Amino acid sequence: MNAGIILDVRGLSKQFGGVQANYNIDFNVNDGEIHALIGPNGAGKTTFVAQLAGMIRSDTGSIFFSGNDVTGRTTHERVRSGLARSFQVTSIFGSRSVLENLALAVQARSGTSLSFWRPVSTETAIHDDARALAGEVGLASRLNESAGNLAHGEQRQLEVGLALATRPRLLLLDEPMAGLGPDESERMITLIQGLKGRHAIVLVEHDMDAVFRLADRISVLVSGRLIATGSPSQIREDAEVRKAYLGDLPV
Repeated sequence: MNAGIILDVRGLSKQFGGVQANYNIDFNVNDGEIHALIGPNGAGKTTFVAQLAGMIRSDTGSIFFSGNDVTGRTTHERVRSGLARSFQVTSIFGSRSVLENLALAVQARSGTSLSFWRPVSTETAIHDDARALAGEVGLASRLNESAGNLAHGEQRQLEVGLALATRPRLLLLDEPMAGLGPDESERMITLIQGLKGRHAIVLVEHDMDAVFRLADRISVLVSGRLIATGSPSQIREDAEVRKAYLGDLPV
């Protein structure tokens, strides 16, 4: 694997019964870049990301992360190695505060527990990390608010914070703009832009404005097959991509 490549996927395939969800996909991500994965509904994007995260086992192919073959590793093992995922559907503890959500995520990473019997210094470090994460995702003023009371966009920001709590080298962001209004989408774009260069990111997204603003490279998945990979300008001008997905998007 080249020194600059953090994720290298070779020949990945997955079939469910008679449906070929992914077929012979080659895909890689450079350290620090944002590589967007786009395609119509049913193209196999979420199945592909689930394979990267270890939530679905591939039928064939291999996944190398940071130079190591992680194809047979569990989700938890991949998270510990520095690969984290956010989801299309927000996954937070709604009855807990923003601070508690983030502290629990930090605690899970560190292997400690939030306990009356643990040293005060340990609890302080966990909460300091949680506060720093809240600031990073734009929720510093919402620390004591129950996560369930946050606006939808703020909940998506919190979910990114939960993923960042694992200190990932690679973030898998599965439709972070889903269901967001224009102002919320703009805040999410700004958040992701701030992560660029510090984390490699696989961005699965239907918001083409966000994709073309954020991505260093774009891959296009149609009917389970990767039909193109290139820079935003190359993808925008690709005749096959325009026919299959982008349609009348201005060149």
